[in-house]
Amino acid sequence: MTKGYWIVRVDIADPEQYKKYVAANAQPLAKFGGRFLVRAGQFTAVEGTARSRNAVIEFPSYQAALDCWNAPEYQEAIKLRAAVSTIELVVIEGYDGPQPGG
Repeated sequence: MTKGYWIVRVDIADPEQYKKYVAANAQPLAKFGGRFLVRAGQFTAVEGTARSRNAVIEFPSYQAALDCWNAPEYQEAIKLRAAVSTIELVVIEGYDGPQPGG
């Protein structure tokens, strides 16, 4: 079974309100096995349009990633950030196939 991921790009208009969302999303992320691989670190936008904050969250499976997003407790957390942020969030299945050079 391949892992699932959230790829998140966000601009935040009200950091104090957004902190409430971050606190509220911790429980559903933990419940579904979410683990941050990237979380608001330094970045360079080498192509395209960037957002001010980026994250990649790994889940044990694609289904777990979808289930977390659809969970009632995560849907409640969304309400805390909806008015104070602009976001793109993609749920994507991991890849276990051949790699370059191998």
